Amino acid sequence: MDQRDLRKFLNRKTDEYNRPSFIAQDPVSIPHRFSKRQDIEIAGFFAAIFSWGHRTIIIRKTSELMALMDNAPHQFVLQHGENDLRKLLGFRHRTFNATDLLYFVDFFKQHYTGHDSLEDAFLGATGKEALTGFYHYFFSLGQAPPRTYKHIASPEKNSSCKRLNMFLRWMVRKDDKGVDFGIWQKISPSSLICPLDVHVARVARRFGLLTRTQTDWQAAQELTDQLLVLDKDDPVKYDFALFGLGVMEKF
Repeated sequence: MDQRDLRKFLNRKTDEYNRPSFIAQDPVSIPHRFSKRQDIEIAGFFAAIFSWGHRTIIIRKTSELMALMDNAPHQFVLQHGENDLRKLLGFRHRTFNATDLLYFVDFFKQHYTGHDSLEDAFLGATGKEALTGFYHYFFSLGQAPPRTYKHIASPEKNSSCKRLNMFLRWMVRKDDKGVDFGIWQKISPSSLICPLDVHVARVARRFGLLTRTQTDWQAAQELTDQLLVLDKDDPVKYDFALFGLGVMEKF
């Protein structure tokens, strides 16, 4: 398949999955329950961080957490008391437990005390610098439990940073399809890195968009560079096509 045919095919598949009907069965449905920007950011962040395993379980566990936060996560992180924190102690999702959750809540409290948006935590010249900077900023409180570090990926560790890149796609991309929010204005969609997991990587290799055998940061960058050739302004829109082909269609 030549480049013109590949672009045409992937554009068609992107349009097929980038539509409101995609939302209900995807973790992006969690932040779509909210209208306040900060609630969207916090709910979206947790939904993205929890996104490994079956999507139904991810949605259920993130919904459980939002209920523990009285379905007002921004207010919760800023105004919680000791009794509120005790409600979180039984929470667990796979390897993410209450110890990790309490640190996340503390981070959000510190950040939103001084900032109106989580976007400020991701500002950087490139995707790599933005994610590396966020990792160090997230753990800058000086009291993170050692076990919590594994829940935030970093290019410095050669992680593909799939979940963080997915979160950034949700917050940054803006179109009229209704899935991604596009509520952040300081980060350009052209600077985003395509979320890369084994499913997306498998499809990308099949189309010759990815040659690297490891599913790591270098692979995510390689894939994004190829997608930029197809659309220099909005390369990660093709995440819809690659994900849909890999997960939904078992391509």
